[in-house]
Amino acid sequence: MFFFINIMRKNVVFLAGVVVLCLLSGCSANKSVAQPGESAVNKWVATWGAAPQLVESGNMPPAPGLTHNTLRQVVRVSIGGDRLRLRFSNTFSRQPVTMKSVAVAVSHGGSAVDGATQKMLSFHTKRSVTMKPGEEVVSDEALFALAPGSLLAVTIYFGETSATVTGHPGSRTTSYILRGDRVTSADFANAIATDHWYVINGIDVQAAPEAASIAVLGNSITDGRGSGVNKQNRWTDILSERLLNNPSTSHYGVVNLGIGGNCVVHGGLGPAALDRFDRDILSQSGVRWLIIFEGINDIGGIKTAEAAPQTATDLINAYKLMISKAHGKGIKVYGCTLLPFAQSFYDAPFRQAARDKVNEWIRNSGDFDAVIDFDNVMRSDNDPNTIGADLHSGDFLHPNELGYKKMGEAVDLNLFNK
Repeated sequence: MFFFINIMRKNVVFLAGVVVLCLLSGCSANKSVAQPGESAVNKWVATWGAAPQLVESGNMPPAPGLTHNTLRQVVRVSIGGDRLRLRFSNTFSRQPVTMKSVAVAVSHGGSAVDGATQKMLSFHTKRSVTMKPGEEVVSDEALFALAPGSLLAVTIYFGETSATVTGHPGSRTTSYILRGDRVTSADFANAIATDHWYVINGIDVQAAPEAASIAVLGNSITDGRGSGVNKQNRWTDILSERLLNNPSTSHYGVVNLGIGGNCVVHGGLGPAALDRFDRDILSQSGVRWLIIFEGINDIGGIKTAEAAPQTATDLINAYKLMISKAHGKGIKVYGCTLLPFAQSFYDAPFRQAARDKVNEWIRNSGDFDAVIDFDNVMRSDNDPNTIGADLHSGDFLHPNELGYKKMGEAVDLNLFNK
């Protein structure tokens, strides 16, 4: 109670100051008072996200499934705050999905939560919400003490759900299913485990005006293939932790929007980067920087030597378009060179030539606001076309945990003081 009263006193003082300023400057009340869902001081900033896609048959929720059952999912946020809102997606489903109740709580790791922190969410003041096919919904803002870099558990009790599911298969984080309505259960002992996320799409926090987010567009190397399950050690996680621990960047979040198997122009898994760019990047809250690290699957899909130059040109044109769109929103764009892939299943001379052409453009065109040279960081000392022997997960394409650590530590934090 004391905490609530103290907040109210601060708000009264602040609003009184606004009134005085308005009287002195002649501004209208409508220009001074925060609109619903906004703060006169703070703003919404994305602290976590997962790019939605149609879940493939092999990654569907295991029995007993989602319908009339409870799903607990765990995510690692970047920046913290005392107010949050969650985004949910039914974008790729063909039937409606009903969430009868949704709660957030501090995760104790695994399936357990701190029950004392649990907060029920609402949607237009109602506890239940139904997402139509193709629809996304955002919860009402909720008071919640979200610590930077912490694990948050999102627990959903479903009503009817769709036979086709929108989610993010590459969670590298375990989720838990129990039969019936178990939203308020602190421990999900004996739950069915699955290493995928379903319907959760993003988390925003209200943060100070100087806060901002870094959106990362990528494929499986950003999504984290080869990182440790439940270790939260993708290269973006390493970067986020460094930002939080650095005083001048501790108010910057990181939103990982990688999709395993994704392509930039066409093909691959999930919508191509060009097709999902407006939704997955430009619709994020408070984004000030974009990192683009994608294109290796487009190159890996080249079938003939004759097609290689055009694929490289198409990638460069796609980068130019995304840079232009982001710049139009006031977002700085940093380009990452593509990693070596000799000895991998993508290896072929004409594909190597296409990668060289794309990397040369990324480094030297000047179109990006800055370049993060992952190729140089991860290449073998003995062969620049091969990833370091101790840095890949066995396929000469995807980094291992040490490789992701090296990548996350290689990003210059001064890029985010510009």
